[in-house]
Amino acid sequence: MIIDTHTHIGTSLGFNMKKEHILYMMTEYAIDCCIVSNIGCVTHDHKQRRIPKFLCKSHIKTNKKVIDFARENKGKIYVALWVNPHEDVSTIEPLLKESLDVVKAIKFHPYHSKLRFDSKQIDSYIKLAQKYSLPVVTHTGNSECDDVKLVHKVAKKYPDVNFVMVHMGLGTDNKEATELISRLPNLYGDTTWVSVESTLRFLELCSDDKIVFGSDAPIDGKDTYLDNGRGERSLYQAYFNEFKDMVSPETYRKIMHKNAQKLFNIKDN
Repeated sequence: MIIDTHTHIGTSLGFNMKKEHILYMMTEYAIDCCIVSNIGCVTHDHKQRRIPKFLCKSHIKTNKKVIDFARENKGKIYVALWVNPHEDVSTIEPLLKESLDVVKAIKFHPYHSKLRFDSKQIDSYIKLAQKYSLPVVTHTGNSECDDVKLVHKVAKKYPDVNFVMVHMGLGTDNKEATELISRLPNLYGDTTWVSVESTLRFLELCSDDKIVFGSDAPIDGKDTYLDNGRGERSLYQAYFNEFKDMVSPETYRKIMHKNAQKLFNIKDN
């Protein structure tokens, strides 16, 4: 069984990721379940410039689309509610409350929100996750907004909320994220753009209960699991193939699906 905890639909920032891409890759690459977020409500571009307001989409509208997608594909598709923390938290709570059958996490992208992860705006949404016993999934990189140290700081403040450091510091060697994750029981990593070698180092320091499989698919197209869009082998091929022989069968099962089932409260189909 494979659960991909980090996939997307939506159009923004030059990306156009479709529901059909998700369903195709699940069939073609034997993915049993995906947690999906809609990228459409980002507020800042790749250089952190404010996107004109008339081009920005409401996080209500974008999340309704992915919630409908999940309900059309019960047991296969779940939702990480990608929120816009520039909007008041009260705008999203009614939708969240009525969608807990499919919503499994609250998702942040501090870089594309141009907000530090320890900001007051994001804090109000973490309280929402706390209220509904949902994990928090957040992009991490090496900017002042998404630094892994900020996620550790906030996770320490909220010991009863589970946090996932997506990418474990995108563009880094993942060592700082790994060390920080080892310090807190409620802090986890994922494999999105993380090499097998980094994951093996992670397992030397952290429990194999502390990391989940994620990919960002279909960010490089519907065959993101196969190649990087430039004809080069995707790093996820190593997770599907060689990685099986590098760890125990139980560790492999934990990383590829069992940890996700526990963390996101996903039952066997």
